[in-house]
Order: sequence, then C-alpha cells, then structure tokens
Amino acid sequence: MTVILVLATFLVFVVVDWAINRGKVHHTVAAEQAVPAVAPQGDFVAGFHTPSHISYHPGHGWMARERKTVVRVGADEFAAALAGKLERVELPKRGQWLRQGQKFLTLFRNGESVEMVSPVEGEVIDVNAEVAENPSLLRQDPYGAGWLVSVNVPDEESVTRNLIPKSLVAEWMRDAVERLYARQPRLAGAFAADGGRPTDDLLAEIPGANWKQTAQEFFLTESGPAK
Repeated sequence: MTVILVLATFLVFVVVDWAINRGKVHHTVAAEQAVPAVAPQGDFVAGFHTPSHISYHPGHGWMARERKTVVRVGADEFAAALAGKLERVELPKRGQWLRQGQKFLTLFRNGESVEMVSPVEGEVIDVNAEVAENPSLLRQDPYGAGWLVSVNVPDEESVTRNLIPKSLVAEWMRDAVERLYARQPRLAGAFAADGGRPTDDLLAEIPGANWKQTAQEFFLTESGPAK
C-alpha cells in the first residue's frame, strides 16, 4: 500500500511539473514570436547596431536560436541600411531547403535587384509575410519585426562553425564599414552629421553610387566575369 501511495505522489509531482514547464515553454515561444519594433539599445560597432546575442554570417545575414534545431534568420542593420528603400522582398517558400552561403532571397529597388546568401542550412518552416507586404520593416527593425524566415536546422553545430566567431564580430563589422567608406567617402561625413548612426538609405544621397554593385560586394553575391 505504501509503494502505491509513493508512486501516486510521484505521478502527481510529474504531472504538475509538466504543466508548469509547458506553460513556461508556451510563454517563451510566444514571446519570441511576438517581436515588436524597438529602438536599438547597446552593442553598436562603428555606428551600426550589432546585438551580441545573435550570430552573423560574412554575407551580413544573422541567425538567432528560437528553440532546439530551429533558428530565426534576418539581415543585419548594415545590410538593411545598404539595401535602403526597397520596393519588394522575395522570400523563399515554406518547405524550401536552404544551403548555407547560397542565395536565398532577393531585394528589389529602382528596377534593380540583389540577392543575399543564407547564414544557415536547413528547411524553411516559417516566412515573415509582413516583410513581404511591407519591405520597410527590414530597415526599421532588422532584428525584430523585420526578421525574414525561420529554419529547421538539423545540424546546428556544423552551421555555427561557418559563422563569424563572437570574438571577431566587432572587427568584422568595423572592417565592412571602413571598406564602404573607402568606396563611398562621402558616407563618412554623412555619418558624422547624424551622430554616427547610419541613414535609412546609405547610398541614396551619393550621386553616381552603384547600389547593385556595392550591395553585391558586401552580400557576397557578386556576379563572376562574363564568359
């Protein structure tokens, strides 16, 4: 009889613990999915918001872990500012398999388009339809409401090995900004006038700036030489 009572008590504890944790998990996932637009806070490198809790790809995409084997993917603020005022964003479809370092979405403006490469490898399980309807979200809140897709990543360890090491993120971003300044020197003055923060559309005020070529260089999607 004592054994039965002990087992019954244990079962009650298990059920209660499961219910409590289930509520916590549900609350956490819901909080992650509801991503409001917020003003950038902390973690700035050369004027660009570069949150330390997410991981970056050399092509200026980012990924953040939502839960086991599932990550959220977006474009960092440098990419969003370089993309500027977009007319359209063409996202991958649910069920599509992405390969890390290969093209996965297209940005359109002024009759031109550039592509970005995926920071992860896996299957697209969710797409941010709001960005497709309102491309300005990508620039307004690149790490929040402007996220692009959620991806099921079976091999998380392999994916993270090809991202920028946390200790090198600041150096990598600073180098990107310096290369952009070298290519478009007038941007340095524009940054200084705006308190060091990037404008909404980096190349809009630069006469003769080649948006497509510049974006392709930093997004690692430059076309090869003509054959």
